[in-house]
Amino acid sequence: MAVHVFHSLHLRAEGISVSYPDRRIFTDLGFTVAPGRRLGLIGENGVGKSTLLRLIASGFERADAASAIGFERADAASAAALGYAVVDGRIARPVRTGLLTQELPFEPHDRVGDVLETALAEVRAIERELDAAAASLAHAVVERAAEASARYADALDAAERAAVWSAEARRDELLEGLGVAGLGMDRRIDEISGGQRSRFALAALLLRAPDALLLDEPTNHLDDDAVSFLEDHLRSWRGPVIFASHDREFLDRVATGLLDLDPVRAGATRDDVLAASGGTVFGGGFSEFLTVKAEERERWHRQYESEQDELRRLRLAVNETARRVAPHRGPRDNDKMAYDFKDGTHQRAVSRRIRNAEVRLATLEREQVRKPPAPLAFAGIPPGSHALDEASGLLLQLTEVAVDGRLEVDALQVSPLTRLLITGANGAGKSTLLSVLAGVLGADRGIVHRRKGLRAQLLEQDVRFADPDASPRRLYDRVLGERRAEQVPLASLGLLAPRDESRALGSLSVGQQRRLALALVIARPPHVFLLDEPTNHLSLGLATDLEEALGTYPGAVVIASHDRWLRRRWAGERLELAAGRAVREPASR
Repeated sequence: MAVHVFHSLHLRAEGISVSYPDRRIFTDLGFTVAPGRRLGLIGENGVGKSTLLRLIASGFERADAASAIGFERADAASAAALGYAVVDGRIARPVRTGLLTQELPFEPHDRVGDVLETALAEVRAIERELDAAAASLAHAVVERAAEASARYADALDAAERAAVWSAEARRDELLEGLGVAGLGMDRRIDEISGGQRSRFALAALLLRAPDALLLDEPTNHLDDDAVSFLEDHLRSWRGPVIFASHDREFLDRVATGLLDLDPVRAGATRDDVLAASGGTVFGGGFSEFLTVKAEERERWHRQYESEQDELRRLRLAVNETARRVAPHRGPRDNDKMAYDFKDGTHQRAVSRRIRNAEVRLATLEREQVRKPPAPLAFAGIPPGSHALDEASGLLLQLTEVAVDGRLEVDALQVSPLTRLLITGANGAGKSTLLSVLAGVLGADRGIVHRRKGLRAQLLEQDVRFADPDASPRRLYDRVLGERRAEQVPLASLGLLAPRDESRALGSLSVGQQRRLALALVIARPPHVFLLDEPTNHLSLGLATDLEEALGTYPGAVVIASHDRWLRRRWAGERLELAAGRAVREPASR
């Protein structure tokens, strides 16, 4: 099996099938994204959103500009390099297509300026080709004039699409719009925050001005202004765009269509929903889609239940009718002839009913819809955990705490039932403050007072597990200990599907790894739960479940988040940071 890749102005997938040895990801998946259109990928963590983007990108990485016409065959070896067992189908895409991944491709020692120069190198190469084509055209002999003219036309078209004449101005606009203009070109990547690194990765990709974009969770780590800038930028993008996102508002404002990779009911159709094996393409906005999906799932459930009832009825009818025969009594002499006639008629009728029921049963058993998969639902905080007594005093108290160049907090108190939301732009000091509260980062000055015996745990933005070959179940048992793992089984939390508990950590999606990190914390709830951008990488359903569960968490909760939906619903205290200082002190709302 193989993937055939050919070049086009569209992004198109035809008959894409991907499977691992232990599970199938896609079967006969297909869609088309025209220039100027933007397809949003949605679905639970682990359904294959990032896999699909990487698979398309693997074709781009193998692409050769010289093979711009016809097919290029990417054999199974390229699939194996990505860890896929079987890959098949056809992919069409522009030659210059850019990919933004959740795992950033930078080395810690890379300089900000070098990253941007690397992005500009491709644009400048296009400009050099235009200059060379112009010179060739100017000096072409008559016999080569047509060839030189075609080369110049292609080079000019590429230069216009890449906006080569405005590269410097676009660089400044992108850095300003994404909020990273003032950091300095000489800074190392490991000297800036995770959010700033993500912004630079996005700026570098957009600076290349590729003909098509593949974006994996592009709004992670972006504040309001940066998200608005990105929304405007993508809405004016001339080429096709495919993006995976958990951001409901971003999906509503940017997507011109949605591809739901969650399982669908076979044969499900609607005027604006095109069902296919492996995914459902929807031509409306995300808010409308949620309603349509809920209605379709209800129809699927009703059809399944109706068919199961019919199957039970038919099986019973076949068994019962087969046992029904004429009464076992001998006929009287004077009605023996009539009895023989009636008995034969009765037996023929019974046989017809049996045959009809058997045919209907065989047909329904063959064509029945499969059972709707149970949605992965977060089970909430395990029972048996209790908050510390409110009257017993503060859990954490910061007094004139400073981390040089990153944070200055005059005073901050965390009580047993604190609900605090920390907001602010990237680099404002949110993650630094959480690290100080968690005790993983020491303060350069000031006093950090912790209650004796306090357990505080931090769910970090970026999850990294030391042993990628370990399974979630093995890691869970090791971290919690055998007794606690038995008391609160991993499966009981509803964060990972049972089939994923024995897989290698390295084979899980970023979202699934974050689910596991969440499980490791809530299985033994700490007194202070610190969450850094908790909805990043999580599916929309889980993000909603988590937000609701935190409302009844048996302890203090401190969250740093850019999530617009979470912030609108937040009912607790707020602390806004800017340049490491408090702009708005905690106050109940």
